[in-house]
Amino acid sequence: MLVVGLTGNIASGKSTVAAQLADLGATIIDSDLLAREAVRPGSRALPLIASRWGDGVLEPDGALDRSALRARVFGDSDELEALNSIVHPEVERLRLERVEEAREAGASIVVCDIPLLFEVHLADQFDAIVLVDAPRPVRLERLVRDRNLHQSEAMDMIAAQMPAELKRARSDFVIDNVGDRDMLAARVLDLWQSLSDEAARLTRRRDDGLGERPLVPTHS
Repeated sequence: MLVVGLTGNIASGKSTVAAQLADLGATIIDSDLLAREAVRPGSRALPLIASRWGDGVLEPDGALDRSALRARVFGDSDELEALNSIVHPEVERLRLERVEEAREAGASIVVCDIPLLFEVHLADQFDAIVLVDAPRPVRLERLVRDRNLHQSEAMDMIAAQMPAELKRARSDFVIDNVGDRDMLAARVLDLWQSLSDEAARLTRRRDDGLGERPLVPTHS
């Protein structure tokens, strides 16, 4: 089984690529969904959050009040780091569980959609890393148009993330999301063929007891 890390900065089109890979047959593990699961009532993380920030960050039914918590940690790097130290390990535990479930189910290619893959130092955990990228002006236009943001707010969101250039250098495959949806679909199809080939090679090498062979970075 090939385990792939999928990442991309805001408005790059990563979610669209993930959906297209799912249509082609990939098993998708979405870290955003896991992050919500990690703080549900009954989770390990929610009592720790309530203990640190008080019952004021909980809804009357015991669920997390995301707006209230956001107000407590927004703009305070220490508080945000404290929150991440609670939530990220639980998200990681859930992700590894899902990967093992996919392995047991006989999945060939598992794609872990992780927006902050490089920022949280997970790059070494994958057989291949796919970066979805688009030029900054294109991403800025998408944020203003599709999310109804003011241009200055959109620029701040882009500037707050690790530059795409650094991520490109550390990725095995890069999908440049410029052009229309048909062009993107064609690039994703090429990517899928490369991942399928690599999954087959990886399976053969493991079956032969030869271990893993590093990928040669490919840009598409």
